[in-house]
Amino acid sequence: MASVTTDHSLHHYSHCKLESVRDSEQNKERERAKKTPPLFSPSSLHNSRRRMIDFARVQKELVECGKDAEGSGIKVTPKSDNLVLLLGTIPGPIGTPYEGGVFKIDITLPDGYPFEPPKMQFSTKVWHPNISSQSGAICLDILKDQWSPALTLKTALLSVQALLSAPQPDDPQDAVVAQQYLKDYQTFVNTARYWTESFAKPTSLGIEDKVQKLVEMGFPEAQVRNILEAVGGDENLALERLL
Repeated sequence: MASVTTDHSLHHYSHCKLESVRDSEQNKERERAKKTPPLFSPSSLHNSRRRMIDFARVQKELVECGKDAEGSGIKVTPKSDNLVLLLGTIPGPIGTPYEGGVFKIDITLPDGYPFEPPKMQFSTKVWHPNISSQSGAICLDILKDQWSPALTLKTALLSVQALLSAPQPDDPQDAVVAQQYLKDYQTFVNTARYWTESFAKPTSLGIEDKVQKLVEMGFPEAQVRNILEAVGGDENLALERLL
């Protein structure tokens, strides 16, 4: 009996020791797990999903924008197969120096679109206080901190078009243009109209044709160009001044 009891006790002791060792190892594993963050936590997985462009939404936006493109003049077309690079087109607002112009805007979608704003930049040269005359960069709040996923590419382009109608010279992107707008408004209007004639008209040779006509009449080319710019590309006014 004693020997059986002893063997049982030894077996019980050995079993408990193994359990203790196993528990100790498991505790060490738990501690290590606490110190080592998981490769894919639920929050990081959620954030990674948010950082991916929603291409289905982009495709839908392109279709919706195309439905009334003829009426509004607002267009968005892909520049690449993956829909990351797009080209926006807006008409110059009526009653502004940009009237009659067609302005092209390069659009780049960030990884977080639509949770992050699209990056927009004029590829057509524009003379405007809130648009860089050098790079085409745009100063507009909804393209920065006021962006919302509820907005679309079309609403962003409409806002850019509205900016052409209502410059904000006190918060400029181009300080030189802003100063001209504030101190010599008529010169600003004439310059903006000339740039529209030169760079934004579907027939971009319009200004060159006018220059050639006036030069053929015997006027110096440099003088012709300066006067055409001063009168916003108006050929008749230019001729009056040249005479």
